[in-house]
Amino acid sequence: MIKHIALALTLALAPLSSFAAQFEEGKHFTQIAETASAQPKLTEFFSFYCHNCYNMEKQYLGDIKANLDKKVTFDSKHVDFMNSDIGTEVMRSLAVIQELNAGDKMTHAMFAAIQGDEDAHGHNHDHGAHEKPELNNRDDIKKVFAANGFDINEYDAVADSKAVNDKIDLWRVQQRQFQIQSVPAFVVNDKYAVNMSSIRTLGELIDLINYLAVERK
Repeated sequence: MIKHIALALTLALAPLSSFAAQFEEGKHFTQIAETASAQPKLTEFFSFYCHNCYNMEKQYLGDIKANLDKKVTFDSKHVDFMNSDIGTEVMRSLAVIQELNAGDKMTHAMFAAIQGDEDAHGHNHDHGAHEKPELNNRDDIKKVFAANGFDINEYDAVADSKAVNDKIDLWRVQQRQFQIQSVPAFVVNDKYAVNMSSIRTLGELIDLINYLAVERK
């Protein structure tokens, strides 16, 4: 079962406060490692099966990335809460997307393929209007890539490459290392986890991420 938190807020754009807010360890963020990454970075852990992750992707992630300090890089990683063959293949699809530099187009396509091509809010109650394909194996995933203009003859080679396998292994290790229990989750500099339940506005979230990335030691 996919574990996720219901964001206890509606993130809304608010003027950035230039880190004026006082962020408290244990309330707004948690230290999860002793040492930080060499360079400032933000990592999002998510799942294509998570409705809140879909909301984050469609409504907020673009603004978060656009307002990161210029020194902060961004990365996304897929969690493995399912521990199943199809769960691994769905994880693998994100690694393939990254290796192919397929960007937002294929990320959105995978979300839509799994959750249905409707608003992430789920306001549409006409179940016949947005039928979603069944994704049961790699061939089903390849059909999603093909429908979005990718040559699926290359898919297997990329999906089974050392680079992709190493990436999946790292995601699993870091999921345990950073104690990711719910998604979406944000980890800053491989050292701090954002406590999403304490965040009230999108501006506050961006401020906190930048503070942890470039100011917090």
